[in-house]
Amino acid sequence: MKSIHISFVTFPLGELIIGTYDNKLCICDWRYRKMRSTIDNRLKNSLDTQFEEKEDEIIKQTILQLEEYMSGERREFNIPLLLIGTDFQKSVWKELLKIGYGQTSTYLQQSIKLNNKDAIRAVASANGANAISIIVPCHRIVGSNGELVGYAGGIAVKEKLLKLEGAKLCTQENQGSLF
Repeated sequence: MKSIHISFVTFPLGELIIGTYDNKLCICDWRYRKMRSTIDNRLKNSLDTQFEEKEDEIIKQTILQLEEYMSGERREFNIPLLLIGTDFQKSVWKELLKIGYGQTSTYLQQSIKLNNKDAIRAVASANGANAISIIVPCHRIVGSNGELVGYAGGIAVKEKLLKLEGAKLCTQENQGSLF
């Protein structure tokens, strides 16, 4: 039986669990987040497998690209991804991938892009279920008023990631820098 290869990696912003299945990244998430067991179980059940601590080439590439990103040397990732969730969740995560480095969006803007402006809570829930933090950039979602809202790694980490990117507010009232 194939397994999800995982490694626990400590970065200056916190510890991540990075995992691959079939040579694709399926998890890059904060180790000590609230939904850790829910997300881990979703991945293991969907793939009918278990975690195995074992570093592989995709994990090594992910670590390198995250180090480059955190040092300001990388703006885009080119790791093959395996998004595991419902069709709706996958559509939300694919929309997140369209938010560029240094840009932000809101749950409402994401809902509108998915042709369902009333799906704000569902979009927020799907963002919270994202198993590939930073690379699938849910940290780029801010409140409609520009405030920093929920993030699995914590608001302080979200703020640091957005500062690193020189993020701009996405609200209509203020198109300036967040910081």
